[in-house]
Amino acid sequence: MKREFTRQISIGNVRIGGGAPISVQSMTNTDTRDTQSTISQIKRLELLGCEIVRVAVPDMEAAKRLGEIKRGIGIPLIADIQFDYKLAIQAIVEGVDGLRINPGNIGGRVKVRSVVESAGDKGIPIRVGINSGSIERNILSKYGHSTPEAMVESALNHIDILESLNFHDIKVSLKASNVLDTIEAYRLISGKIDYPLHIGITEAGTSFSGMVKSSIGIGVILNEGIGDTIRVSLTADPTMEVRAGYEILKALGLRQRGVNIISCPTCGRCEIDLISMANRVEERLAHIVRPFNVAIMGCAVNGPGEAKEADIGIAGGKGGGLLFIKGRAVKKVKEGELVDVIVKEVEDLVNK
Repeated sequence: MKREFTRQISIGNVRIGGGAPISVQSMTNTDTRDTQSTISQIKRLELLGCEIVRVAVPDMEAAKRLGEIKRGIGIPLIADIQFDYKLAIQAIVEGVDGLRINPGNIGGRVKVRSVVESAGDKGIPIRVGINSGSIERNILSKYGHSTPEAMVESALNHIDILESLNFHDIKVSLKASNVLDTIEAYRLISGKIDYPLHIGITEAGTSFSGMVKSSIGIGVILNEGIGDTIRVSLTADPTMEVRAGYEILKALGLRQRGVNIISCPTCGRCEIDLISMANRVEERLAHIVRPFNVAIMGCAVNGPGEAKEADIGIAGGKGGGLLFIKGRAVKKVKEGELVDVIVKEVEDLVNK
């Protein structure tokens, strides 16, 4: 697919837009004032490949903790600010790499100018983040409800505020919980601006329903060449968001990172506990960064063929499975040993 051209910005050491790889983001669900819990969660996200992390800044106490958090992590930190421009100023003082604000709701022009000037001096980009649930009342009155057109008009208004202050280090998002509205909003905005776009479905839901909505919404948008960075928003542990993000990018051929599990849906021919096995292998190999195909197949119908094509594969049989390494059948392994053997063989190959 051909990606839409956008200008490039940098969040810390991560480039966004202008043909840079589509980055994967997440957001902590810890109390930002609890620095140790927040740092600990971010480090877990880092291990899974999270490239940018955002934290909520509800008050000044949280804002003053951002410097300690920043010093304790290895990826760029974005401060999510609502309503109070002083929190944005403090976040900049603490050394964050980016801000997520809406210029129209943090105070009058003088207050916005002070944030913009501080951000500009430090080279800190601002994300204009429009959610369907928080569109200005006058725009809602115009359109009747939060339509894609309303979201785009809101975004353009906020962008105009920044541009009028000669600030152009901008990233934009337009998120709704309605998948089709979100897709249409991104289609509309991509034809009007060349700022990089942050893609996601907001309030998508639980790890199951949210994953489905996000995969469809983000997948369709990215497949049309729109989008420069993504977050899969889930009512779940944030590590699920990072894993899901990379799975979406891998499925579209946009990024290759980590283990790709190829496993059959199981049927009456399967004679091993394949569902449990596939889940355990995926969990234990979540730390692998290098692209790697692992096939876990339940019987002799498609099993040998898929196992031969993968880097590591097993074709299941009664009480065990045949292990394949780089297309070659190596040995039979008992069912109770299959997970350990697969994990060990993958780690051995990766570490060679």
